[in-house]
Amino acid sequence: METESHKFKILIVDDEPTNLKLLREVLRHEYALVFARNGEEMLRLAADGPDLILLDIMMPDMDGYEVCARLKAEEATREIPVIFVTARVEVEDEVKGLEVGAVDYLTKPIQGAIVRARVKSHLQLRLAQRIIQKQNEELRTAARLRDDVEQIVRHDLKGPLNAMIGMPSVLIADWNLDEEQAKSLQVIEDAGFRMLEMINRSLDLYKMERGRYRLVAVSVDVLLVLRRILSELNRMMNSRKLSLRILVRGRPAQGEERFLVLGEELLCHSMLSNLLKNGVEASPRGGELLVELEDEDREMACVRIGNTGSVPEAIRDTFFDKFVTSGKSNGVGLGTYSARLIANTLGGTIRLDASRAGETVIVIRLPRGGQAES
Repeated sequence: METESHKFKILIVDDEPTNLKLLREVLRHEYALVFARNGEEMLRLAADGPDLILLDIMMPDMDGYEVCARLKAEEATREIPVIFVTARVEVEDEVKGLEVGAVDYLTKPIQGAIVRARVKSHLQLRLAQRIIQKQNEELRTAARLRDDVEQIVRHDLKGPLNAMIGMPSVLIADWNLDEEQAKSLQVIEDAGFRMLEMINRSLDLYKMERGRYRLVAVSVDVLLVLRRILSELNRMMNSRKLSLRILVRGRPAQGEERFLVLGEELLCHSMLSNLLKNGVEASPRGGELLVELEDEDREMACVRIGNTGSVPEAIRDTFFDKFVTSGKSNGVGLGTYSARLIANTLGGTIRLDASRAGETVIVIRLPRGGQAES
């Protein structure tokens, strides 16, 4: 059996010349064979990386069990499959062989057809494992290359984006523009800032995925963040005739009331914006969104974001996984994934509550930040 230019190499270990000769006659036409008469010689030859070892158990000085155990203890040789060939036929002998790392067990006197079949089977498995290992390494290399390219693209995008952000204010200040022209330039500037925030946020998510994000936690007013997000979503909500209620400790939010958590304002904004936008998109026309803020205990605060409409059962278990989406033509499945990363980075948790029919509730637990004020 050969694959391209490679002929499988088998190391045969037995202290009886007759047994070595017999196995040689059975296998020599299909494989490259190497022979050893004792355990020490076998361990030395195994360093050259045979594809399979046929190992006798009953040998002087060092029996097959000890040889196999030593083989499996070394990183360079532990993956080489070992088949025991022995006259021992007791069940406990076979069990002991498998326990020290053998993949199969052949009894003497050997039968050529059985030896060839077992050897072929284990070599095919060995080949499949090598192919999978190679593919996995190629995937890891491709993933590293993709990450490097994404990092470069994010960095290089900032150059032209700075011009997009900076030029409108210069034109507004230096040129004699009417109100409509100034508003148009302001739209361009605002879009540039939003794009810059998206690039920075993607860099942050990249660091979070790899556990390299450095959190600088301060007290963040969730109510203030929510009000800003709602102003951004106002047009979308009006077009769908959606209503929204915010409850703080069971009653409607009041005026300048504050609800503090420990975190970073931009991260909280990104997380809550993604979740509220998802809620708006998932709600039926004329539905209601409900945001509830509670002090769970002395350490943690709880934010619940609920909307009418149910998450499909098919994605409930993977709701916060990367690239999971359903029913949105432009969705890429990163909103809830980034929300989970951010919640975890902030020292909190996030979960989906779909226990009530026709409703979806996202429950976020975050560390409390200072003393909430009214």
